[in-house]
Amino acid sequence: MSLFIRSHQPSDTTEGGADQDGAPAAAADAPPGAPVTTPPGWFGRRHRWPRTARGATIGTTVLAGALVLFALLVPNQVERVNAVAFLRLPAEGILLATLLLALPPRFRRVAAVISGVLLGLLTVLKFVDMAFHQVLARPFDLVLDWILLDDAADFVRESFGRGGQVLAVVGVVVLFLGVLVLMTLATGRLTGLMIRHRPVAARTTLVLGVAWITCVTLGVQVTGVPVATRGTAEMLGNRVEQVRAGLRDARVFEEEAAVDAFAKTPPDQLLTGLRGKDVLFTFIESYGRVAIDDPAMAGPIDAALEDGTRRLEDAGFASRSGWLTSPVTGAGSWLAHSTFLSGLWIKNQQRYRSLTTSDRMTLTNYFRRTGDWRTVGIVPGVRRAWPEGEFFGLDHIYDSEHLGYHGPYFSWTPVPDQFSLEAFERLEHGRKDREPIMAEIILASSHNPWSPIARVIDWDDLGDGSVFHGIKKEGTDPKEVWKDPEKVRTEYRRAIEYSLRSLTEWVERYGDEDTVLVFLGDHQPVPTVTAGSTNRDVPVTIVAKDEKVLDRVAGWGWSDGLEPAPDAPRWGMDKFRDRFMTAYGPRGGESGGAAPQR
Repeated sequence: MSLFIRSHQPSDTTEGGADQDGAPAAAADAPPGAPVTTPPGWFGRRHRWPRTARGATIGTTVLAGALVLFALLVPNQVERVNAVAFLRLPAEGILLATLLLALPPRFRRVAAVISGVLLGLLTVLKFVDMAFHQVLARPFDLVLDWILLDDAADFVRESFGRGGQVLAVVGVVVLFLGVLVLMTLATGRLTGLMIRHRPVAARTTLVLGVAWITCVTLGVQVTGVPVATRGTAEMLGNRVEQVRAGLRDARVFEEEAAVDAFAKTPPDQLLTGLRGKDVLFTFIESYGRVAIDDPAMAGPIDAALEDGTRRLEDAGFASRSGWLTSPVTGAGSWLAHSTFLSGLWIKNQQRYRSLTTSDRMTLTNYFRRTGDWRTVGIVPGVRRAWPEGEFFGLDHIYDSEHLGYHGPYFSWTPVPDQFSLEAFERLEHGRKDREPIMAEIILASSHNPWSPIARVIDWDDLGDGSVFHGIKKEGTDPKEVWKDPEKVRTEYRRAIEYSLRSLTEWVERYGDEDTVLVFLGDHQPVPTVTAGSTNRDVPVTIVAKDEKVLDRVAGWGWSDGLEPAPDAPRWGMDKFRDRFMTAYGPRGGESGGAAPQR
């Protein structure tokens, strides 16, 4: 639309706007020669400074055109924003100009306002998409993702304080309202310009339409980007299909959840290969394949895993490792946890809600059903009521308020991993005359923003956690770290090293003949760390001292040690529950742990 702008020629009036010099006028379609009353104020005094007024008028019109073009052409992913993206012909802009020129005055005014509001909403949606792509590597879901906005506000508060949260929320509200108002004003101003110069605007629109069709027909591109685009229409079409798919998915998920291979298995036939063992399912936040495969991280992480393998072997433990594909990336840990435990692909909040309000049996539920295990949860990331804990079959839950920690938060992380594990030892695992334990343990120190990071200290010095006040002061400032992607990647790597060392040292220190540890990542970190990779693999490892435990999974083909080989088996995270229960069921030893064919 900016191509409609040209030197102002004398004209009578502009629709709902100003005359050629910016003075208020009657409607654009008023009879020629109709008198125009100029009120006092800026528009009355403007004649004293005609050059300034003319420059302001032209500048405002150019800005209006730039805003509309920005709304139509800006991509919804940060990495796609470049100069070439704005050197395109938007089909939607040409069609909108045609519509506004064709409509009668009364309808034209309404259409201009509605178009401005819609362009504003479109721009806001693209900004939100940018944020979601940066964190979740996917666009915003118009149906299912609203709850995540509240989580995002909590994350900002816990990472940058209450002041940072208030500033962020105020900034978002101001930006939202500002974009709507400015885009509406810009559309109205360009509409008035087109009507004042209707013949020129009509010819220009026709030329642009022919140029768009020609570019599409010939496939004209600039550095690989098509000159003619209908990206906005395609984006909106995809959103409509996204909503439809979400509605269909609810029915599909209901059918999937109704199928459970172990639903009718008697309790005394469940998990017989683990009776008498303490089984610990431990999630390491954001521990993704990038930590092992990325050349910039591979050296230190490989060293940490090799050191952990050696230390555990010296303590009498062996381990096997493979890969699982998470349903999410960047964030959404609860979706990954529920996928792993339920044996269902929980890829969105709609599925999570359906799951946690159903009678689906999770892996932890099955341990509880046998009656041979006390089931507990160590969930330091939980800071308020968590009713889903009962759904997952946990007899007792220790959240951040019940671990006995009196140290500081490390940005989002309420309790350092080493203290969480020591608290588990003190509260449950180290108790005398207890029954076997099945524990779900969430290690949160490797949660975004990875700054500052705790460090492993002597286990006897942990006390009530007050020692971490001094350790936090030694750490980095997240506001400074996040100015440089390389610093972010470095701090992420250090956080994973800390979590791995905390866990392996706990096993080395407190593990025994009856300890069976399954630990895994829940998802890959944000794209800032993965450098835009779409891979969703995470490492998974089983550690045990009893050889019979690992013999049951010999058929899985997993790698020896804590680090999975690049070509180690790779399963969907939803496949683990049934394969694990089969391997440790009555016939698991006979099949060598081979996964059932489904």
